[in-house]
Amino acid sequence: MAPGPRNADRVFHWSAASAETQGMYDESNSVGAVRPQHALFPEPFRLRAGAVLPGYELVFETYGELNAAKSNAVLVCHALSGSHHVAGVYPDNPMAIGWWDNLIGPGKPLDTRRFFVIGVNNLGGCFGSTGPASVNPATGSPWGADFPVVTVEDWVRCQAALADRLGIERFAAVIGGSLGGMQALQWAIDFPDRVRHSLVIAAAPKLTAQNIAFNDVARQAILTDPDFHGGHFYDKGVVPVRGLRLARMLGHITYLSDDQMAVKFGRMLRSGALRYSFDVEFEIESYLRYQGDKFAGYFDANTYLLMTKALDYFDPALEHGGNLSAALAGVRAGILVVAFSTDWRFAPSRSREIVSALLEHDCDVSYAEIESASGHDSFLMADRHYHDVVRAYLEHIEP
Repeated sequence: MAPGPRNADRVFHWSAASAETQGMYDESNSVGAVRPQHALFPEPFRLRAGAVLPGYELVFETYGELNAAKSNAVLVCHALSGSHHVAGVYPDNPMAIGWWDNLIGPGKPLDTRRFFVIGVNNLGGCFGSTGPASVNPATGSPWGADFPVVTVEDWVRCQAALADRLGIERFAAVIGGSLGGMQALQWAIDFPDRVRHSLVIAAAPKLTAQNIAFNDVARQAILTDPDFHGGHFYDKGVVPVRGLRLARMLGHITYLSDDQMAVKFGRMLRSGALRYSFDVEFEIESYLRYQGDKFAGYFDANTYLLMTKALDYFDPALEHGGNLSAALAGVRAGILVVAFSTDWRFAPSRSREIVSALLEHDCDVSYAEIESASGHDSFLMADRHYHDVVRAYLEHIEP
């Protein structure tokens, strides 16, 4: 697994039929209590779509210690509904566990005894960074639907600005899953001299038509909610709960595998008998509604629209006539690509497209395909073989 030989033989297939789940919080090897930090960037920022923000703020967290050479920094990029809270817990809310806490901490695959880890809430997010719910200085009211479209390229540039603020010239690694994996790949493309390794997990070089279709249906659920008010629902004192709920329910179905749903829920009935009604009867219905309600209680509808659009727009090959190999020609970082057998949303074949394009340029690329029953959500799980792959790769990176 160590970065080194540049050939197509470094392809690994792991079997994990009984994958562990994320599990409970383990205080013994956690980064412990953490607090978010803020970085204000007052300079105008031109987005890829052409709009200019008068300035922006990013919320981030750090774990571990930055070494004297500032060479051990690792950037963690979050997926659609993720945030800067990657590991540890908040002192005032011990239930608020970082979304990748099973992967990051002392002695874990991304070991904070060796690396200085940074998690950032992306521009347009709803966890503290400047986004649709932030005040538009031109109007004194929340941006709402007036917040401009953001892209993966915009996020990478913002992350680079934060690295500059922290005095980090080059990351030891950039890592992410799903939409976060796309950012990790974009880092290797846009800043080849500022990242030594990129870990691209459960990602794809661009969305398929089917994936774009799923995103559009989810957006339509929000856009057609009567409480959406064209994106300016903040001053109405309402939240488009129904739209967010449906969007999350649809998304959650695509994150799981059919096998996983069959094992967890099957055709189990809540009451033990059919009632022949339109109320909740099957356990899977109850689960999806619970997930939808929970999501609608904390996530911003406008941010959901922005994040799914960023997914749709991601396509490094677009400016190269659709040639992914040409788009990756300048990559100099070592790359680890990880895919999961039951991830039908970002199938392993899509990850292998990235690997093949990199190998055309004799890039230092490793590929691992993990057998897992957890579908797209596998990248969040504490699967032993998956974690072993990440650990082995990171252990061969000199801080």
